[in-house]
Formats: sequence, C-alpha cells, structure tokens
Amino acid sequence: MKRVIAVIGGRRVKRGLLTVAEEVGRLIAERGAVLMCGGLGGIMEAAAKGAKHAGGLTLGILPQDDKESANPYIDVPVATGLGIGRNVIIARTADAVVAIGGQYGTLSEIAFSLQLKKTVVGIQTWDIDGVLMAETPEEAVVKIFDGLTGSS
Repeated sequence: MKRVIAVIGGRRVKRGLLTVAEEVGRLIAERGAVLMCGGLGGIMEAAAKGAKHAGGLTLGILPQDDKESANPYIDVPVATGLGIGRNVIIARTADAVVAIGGQYGTLSEIAFSLQLKKTVVGIQTWDIDGVLMAETPEEAVVKIFDGLTGSS
C-alpha cells in the first residue's frame, strides 16, 4: 500500500513558502507516496503542483461539499462539507505530515496529528513539542520518511 503524506499550510502565504511547498510535493511524489492536502490554494496548491509535475498522485480533502472547489492539481477530490472539521480527516488519513507556514487551521492539523502519534515535520511553522523542525524541503522529506521507517 502506498504511503500518504499530508502537506498542510495556509492559503495566504509568502511567495517563498510556495516554492518550498512545491519542492516538498515533488520530493514526496518522487519517493512514490501519495500527496494529500486540503485541496485548496496557497501551500496546498503549491504542494499538489509539485507532486503532479513529478508524476505523483494527489488527494484533496476539501472543506466544501463540491469537488469543483479543488485546485487544478488535485487528482482525487474528497468533498466533505465539514469545513475545518476536515482537518481531523487529514490527520487521521496521513501516515505523516509536513507543515509549512500556516495559522490556526494548520495548528489544529498539527495537534490532531501529534495526538494520533504521526510524525510531523515543520518548515517555518508552529515550533511546538513534537514537531521536528526542518530548514529545507529535502531535510523535511528525509525526516518524514525516516519517521515512517522508524514506525514500521
């Protein structure tokens, strides 16, 4: 079974973080994992774009109740109609999580993921106990996959 790696972060972000997210998405896809995100814009769209350009499969867990709200790089849109409640689905489904930037929605996804004992790696995000911080996309992805190997 393929691993599912979530990339979480905000819709409104600094341009530099979009480049980081796109690179993280590419590296995840190159390792053969499914890229999951919230399916909207910002960090989510950039990560999905990187994964798609690398030939990866993308999964978007949408807060809306229609699939058309997904960004153009999402292969499998899941319309939940749950609003921010969809953050629990992301945390539950992911094998591991990369958090890039983000506000309170990202914080909730980090908290749910940590409660579920998932590896969480962060780049310029909430620096809290349990989050493994990384400086680069490469470092983040190595830490994610090392965490998966250690938990298997």
